[in-house]
Amino acid sequence: MNLKQIRKILKDTDFVHTSGTPEELRVAEYLKECCAALGAEVSMETFAVPMSEMRSAHLYADGREIPCEGYRCCGGGEVEAELYYMPGDDELSLRGVRGKIVLLDTGVSHFLYQDLFSHGALGFITYDGNRFYADRDMDKKELRSYVACGNKLPGVNVNARDAFDLVQSGVRRVRLSVDEREYEGESHNVVAELPGEIDEWIVLTAHYDTTPLSRGSYDNMTGCIGLLNVLEALRGKRHRYGLRFVFCGSEERGLLGSKAYVAAHEEELEKIALNINLDMIGTVMGKFIACCSAEEALVTYLRYMGQELGWSIQAKQGVYSSDSTPFADKGVPSLSFARIAPPSQAVIHNRYDTAAVLSPQRIRDDSLFIAAFAGRMADAARCPVGRAIPQKVRDELDVYLNRKRKE
Repeated sequence: MNLKQIRKILKDTDFVHTSGTPEELRVAEYLKECCAALGAEVSMETFAVPMSEMRSAHLYADGREIPCEGYRCCGGGEVEAELYYMPGDDELSLRGVRGKIVLLDTGVSHFLYQDLFSHGALGFITYDGNRFYADRDMDKKELRSYVACGNKLPGVNVNARDAFDLVQSGVRRVRLSVDEREYEGESHNVVAELPGEIDEWIVLTAHYDTTPLSRGSYDNMTGCIGLLNVLEALRGKRHRYGLRFVFCGSEERGLLGSKAYVAAHEEELEKIALNINLDMIGTVMGKFIACCSAEEALVTYLRYMGQELGWSIQAKQGVYSSDSTPFADKGVPSLSFARIAPPSQAVIHNRYDTAAVLSPQRIRDDSLFIAAFAGRMADAARCPVGRAIPQKVRDELDVYLNRKRKE
């Protein structure tokens, strides 16, 4: 794929396309056409996603209205109480939440949220953005089902500047209200295949959805372009292992697309030798990394391959917050490739994630290294990556997937 084609894809998908929306479907259909043009067998798989229509959201602090966005899927409602700023999540801090509306310095993770609920909080406020930015953006957040587990509290999100003012001015009492309609929507995985000599597969993944404030050029149209580059590089030859390319929807809402894929194809997972995930490559600045939810030998292999090809790569064993994780959790050895830029050079999940932080040449070069690795795995007499997921990785998966608290 040449640089002009890469620029065109970035331009054609340069709009917000969040989970379950017509815009997300538009990008899915676009990627399907791209795969078909490269000669792959391609289909789309539909899965259900929770959706919410926000009718109104309000936050009043000592009678003064503060701009806010209501949390989707939080159940809605109206509550008035004393404001309680809780920068920590320790037991002593939690003792103060009963009967209060709690302002958090973090998002609402599973265990923190359950702690708030069990300790008697009446509602919650989060914030994002940066109080030093010119914009006053507020992300449209949601209370995810695996965070709430059926226990719903009304919540809103505000800008970092307003959160600072709430604490600095000593606001005593707040009232928040959220009016929403929850319903079930649809998202899609785009699946393209290059069949191999045997009925076993190397599955490559990348998500294509965005967050509500982002056009998602870096996170993660670069990964999708990477998959298309790998497809183009490896087509035209029948490899020993088949190559399956899964463009996942709804990753930004908790890996919903990859979770849906492994659930729908659970009986076939034993035929997947390896999952290779691409999430954020091709920035002008930043280091190229691989995070392997697999045996340590794969880390060593990647380091050796980097030395052989003259390619700088930082590889480690662990769990990456992307679509490789549901595969690893089902026992499929997995890894994620990314190019991680310094926060001062490229950021995600906001308006500044644009093609301006990217290098089409870097996207192409990153993709070709990944294609070289995927080709070696696909042409192996036997995929050399051990099937067993190490205990260290399984422990990290338990924490990441909220099965146990981080110690």
